[in-house]
Amino acid sequence: MTTSNSDVVTVNDLEKRFGTFVAVDRISFTVTRGEIFGFLGPNGSGKSTTIRMLCGILTPTSGHGQVAGYDIFTEAEAIKKSIGYMSQKFSLYEDLTPLENLRFYLGIYSVPEERWESRIEWILGMTRLHEIRHRQTRELPQGWRQRLALGCALLHEPEILFLDEPTSGVDPITRQHFWNFIGQLSREGITVFVTTHYMDEARHCGRIVMINEGKIVATGSPAEIIHGACPDRPGADLNDAFVKLMSRSNN
Repeated sequence: MTTSNSDVVTVNDLEKRFGTFVAVDRISFTVTRGEIFGFLGPNGSGKSTTIRMLCGILTPTSGHGQVAGYDIFTEAEAIKKSIGYMSQKFSLYEDLTPLENLRFYLGIYSVPEERWESRIEWILGMTRLHEIRHRQTRELPQGWRQRLALGCALLHEPEILFLDEPTSGVDPITRQHFWNFIGQLSREGITVFVTTHYMDEARHCGRIVMINEGKIVATGSPAEIIHGACPDRPGADLNDAFVKLMSRSNN
């Protein structure tokens, strides 16, 4: 696979096995600096497993890959310091307040203490959580908790942000706010690697990879994927293409 200096993620023949089960089957792709890159597929398709390998959480079985210039096999700890990661499940401390969670993760990410105040103020403003910063996190609605998780992932100013189903279970207004902010991050040069089940959200991505049963079934812009999957349907959308591609790959 051809790569360039602007590629911040490169994956070649990446594979992950759990015993005899192949969760990710020799996939290859690149992600360019500053783009919003969508990684789509049904439940059990290999999306989360792939993200966990790229984030240094899971060790691949075989293949090659680099994230932010670091090898995913041998430099997992360096990768973790260079990226932000927001998982499907809420993973912050529910018995702490939002402010306490932010302070805790500033320490985890080794952000210099003289920058704590400015980073906290920026995150609270971005997430619109100023007024509830002293409430226990467990008391917050799901959408607010997701905003807090996104804020914590951005505290150390990572160059790549991995979002695994970031808007799952939140209301449409919060979803729109998430995507407005994701677009702002991209314009500022931050790379956003995102998985989602919402095809209306995926249209915000510059490029998309669709995966099913561990294999890549389509790559391209939303328009290219729609045209490739549904060439005879001028009114087709990304949801139509997704259903067509997933059905085709299962046959």
